[in-house]
Amino acid sequence: MQQSVRIAPSILAADFARLGEEIKALEDAGADFIHIDVMDGHFVPNLTVGPSLVQALRPHSSLPFDVHLMISPVDDFVPKFAEAGADIITVHPEAGPDAARTIALIKKQGKKAGIALNPGTPADAVGPVLGEVDLILVMSVEPGFGGQTFMASQLDKIRTLRDRIDASGRRIDLEVDGGITADTAPQAVAAGADLLVAGTATFAGGPSRYADNMSRLRGDA
Repeated sequence: MQQSVRIAPSILAADFARLGEEIKALEDAGADFIHIDVMDGHFVPNLTVGPSLVQALRPHSSLPFDVHLMISPVDDFVPKFAEAGADIITVHPEAGPDAARTIALIKKQGKKAGIALNPGTPADAVGPVLGEVDLILVMSVEPGFGGQTFMASQLDKIRTLRDRIDASGRRIDLEVDGGITADTAPQAVAAGADLLVAGTATFAGGPSRYADNMSRLRGDA
C-alpha cells in the first residue's frame, strides 16, 4: 500500500562548508529523512563522502540517515557506514557478487536495507531480495551527478515496482531519486513513489525556503 509522500533532501546539493547547520535546518523545516549519496569515483564517475562525514553529521540530526552507496565492491563498507550512523543502507545489485548476501549483511548490522536500480537496470532485479528489503530506490537519472533532468522513461518501472510491493504485502518504501522538482514529483507519486529524494529543488533559495520547497514537492502547496 502506497504511503504518504515523504521527502529525503540530498545533501549533495547542500552547502558543504556548513553541513551541520544545513542538516539541522532541514530537520527544522520538516524533512523526513536525510539522503546521503556516497560515490567512489569508480562505480560512478564522481567522488563524494565517506563514513567519517556520516559520523560527523550524526549529532546534528535525529532524522533517519538514508545512505545510498554507489561504491564497488560494497560489502566491506557496509559495517563502516552502519557504525558511522546510517539508518538505511541502499546498495546496487551490480556493486557486489551477491545482492542477497549484501542485504543480509546490512540486516546483520541492525539497519534497514535498500536496493537501488539504475535507469538501465530492470525491475526484475529486485526479485531475489523483495522479501528482505525495506526500500527500493529507482534512479530517474544516471547516478553520479546532481542537477540532471528527470527521465520519464522510469515511470513504468515505478508502476511495476508499486504493483510488486503491494502484491508482496510488505511495507517497503518506494523511493525515486533524480530530477525531482515540483513538476516531476507528482508524476513519480502518481506512478507509485512515496519517498522522494530532492537536492536542488529542496535547497533552492536557502534555509528560509526549505519548508516551502518541501511542501511543494509533497503536493501540499
